[in-house]
Amino acid sequence: MKRLLIIDRDGTIIAEPPDEQIDSLEKLLFLPHCITTLARICEEFDVSLIMATNQDGLGTASFPEETFYPAQNKMLEILRNEGVEFDDILIDRSFAHENKPTRKPGIGMFTRYLEGAEAKQIDWEHSFVIGDRLTDAKLAQNLGAKAIMLQSPQSKLHAANPTDTAGLPIALEAASWLDVYGFLLAQERPQRKASVHRKTNETDIAIELNLDGSGKAHIHTGLGFFDHMLDQVARHSGCDLTIHTKGDLHIDEHHTIEDTALALGEAFLKALGDKRGIERYGYCLLPMDEALAEAEVSFGDVEFSKRRIHAALDFSGRNWLVWDAEFHREKIGDVPTEMFHHFFKSFTDTAKCTLNIRAEATNEHHKIESVFKAFARAIKIAVRRDASNNAIPSTKGVL
Repeated sequence: MKRLLIIDRDGTIIAEPPDEQIDSLEKLLFLPHCITTLARICEEFDVSLIMATNQDGLGTASFPEETFYPAQNKMLEILRNEGVEFDDILIDRSFAHENKPTRKPGIGMFTRYLEGAEAKQIDWEHSFVIGDRLTDAKLAQNLGAKAIMLQSPQSKLHAANPTDTAGLPIALEAASWLDVYGFLLAQERPQRKASVHRKTNETDIAIELNLDGSGKAHIHTGLGFFDHMLDQVARHSGCDLTIHTKGDLHIDEHHTIEDTALALGEAFLKALGDKRGIERYGYCLLPMDEALAEAEVSFGDVEFSKRRIHAALDFSGRNWLVWDAEFHREKIGDVPTEMFHHFFKSFTDTAKCTLNIRAEATNEHHKIESVFKAFARAIKIAVRRDASNNAIPSTKGVL
């Protein structure tokens, strides 16, 4: 379905002079942040731009076309040079007293979008009219869309009686185009959740993941220490994570740990989607108990460096694991230490991420617990969304 941004011209894209006619190049003045914001919208969002404007008496003696089009064409040229292209430009030339159906808030100019084959492709519920007048808000209502109102002190709607706007579908009153971008970005971003069910002859695994959660964990794999480590992933990444694993533990722990990691990596891959707006990279240098790497930096106590835990993560679309951690016990709890490397390798394979882990410590329990915590903290940074950017974090344009 196609979503439309129907944008008013005067008072919305360009400033409206006191005489309400932009009939010379000298009167052409863009609103602050308009060009850059529209360029970002065109680059980052899957929407179609339509300009819709009332130009009172255009083509008459009071407003000849030869005084209108130089400024109109210059405006379009400037926008086009910044990557802003309108799919359609709708201009009504009538006077207000004529009360023609083509004049906003009438919908006569939008017949092709309301009737016929193209109308079936329009998602009006998620389309917006962006303007500065009461007529723009009413147009949104008549189209079945929502309105975004730019409200500078000079805006026509600014001084409107509050009762005039009652019942109108005004989704946002914005002080600038920066507010418009932030609002559209919030609307654009989907919930980052994923469900994965992996079933083999050896395991049956169900995972629910919410990247934008609060660190809630419901973990049951049949391995107590493994549950404890996965709980650290949820709590320290801020992700909500539910994992239920039934594995062939009567044989050994291998399949349960490996397949859980594969399913968890797949869940992260699905939840991240096209990775728009994420930080992508995450890094954590983690202290363990009272022996802190932080203390080494702050106080210069070199003994603390023996317990440094390092994790670096890149959701690059390319899987790779660099592992620098040795264990001198066969098991920690009920988990074989050889399976820790295998867990992270399996995770990177399906999450399609690059992961670097280095760990040094004298206590083996502390060592692996800190690895999982550092891993989780790196995830928290890497999946964090930039509130002012919805671009894919790669010069390739895809991850």
